[in-house]
Amino acid sequence: MYRLLLVDDEADTREALSSYFPWQEVGFQIIGQCGNGKEALNFIQNHDKIDVILTDIKMPVMSGLELAEVIHEQKHNIHVIFLSSYREFEYAQKALRYRVNNYIVKPAKYQVLLDVFAGLRDELEAAKHALDQPPSGTSNEGLIITQIKAYIQNQYKDANLEDAAKQVYLNANYLSYLFKQKTGQNFTDYLIQVKMKVAMRLIQENQFKTYEISEMVGYSNAKNFTRTFKSYYGKTPSECKNG
Repeated sequence: MYRLLLVDDEADTREALSSYFPWQEVGFQIIGQCGNGKEALNFIQNHDKIDVILTDIKMPVMSGLELAEVIHEQKHNIHVIFLSSYREFEYAQKALRYRVNNYIVKPAKYQVLLDVFAGLRDELEAAKHALDQPPSGTSNEGLIITQIKAYIQNQYKDANLEDAAKQVYLNANYLSYLFKQKTGQNFTDYLIQVKMKVAMRLIQENQFKTYEISEMVGYSNAKNFTRTFKSYYGKTPSECKNG
């Protein structure tokens, strides 16, 4: 079980999240609840291992954004997910800056929670598997691919082949060859696949404009994003929103 800390100034929200979602079935165990970011930091300091924090954004004393910033600056190995009624693009952009893993809009839909945490579980499993594997031969190549996939899933906005190669201490050209050989898919194609899946989830939540989603998944030009999205899904973002 991966260890999850809930942070929200509304006790009813914490109670609902802890009681009505099947965390253990998805692979998570709630180890505590806090009412603001400062309480969460104190909790972190007094507990050995926390894998994930699910936090509201706007809270008294210390906000979720401030909490994420401290976690990022102190390099805690903790994944952060925002859960907030605030839909503003500014919050989503700051979340990306602090390497927040995801941004869920209240009221959280069951399927969205399930998709987000199942994906995070798979990412954590991949990282754990990578650490457990012996660094030799074919198994080492499999380990490299696992690490690269986890890197892309976590850093899809800014991920690129050169940076990925640095993660595993390989030449970029060789990594490109190895990734294709082991997965049957180009590095760039896999990166686009991850970006498009994230984009589709954001579109289905119907909380952000197309140009905002474009930036959130790493496209500076919304037209290029729309073109790629239509090529991948056969529909434009607007058509998916409306249908």
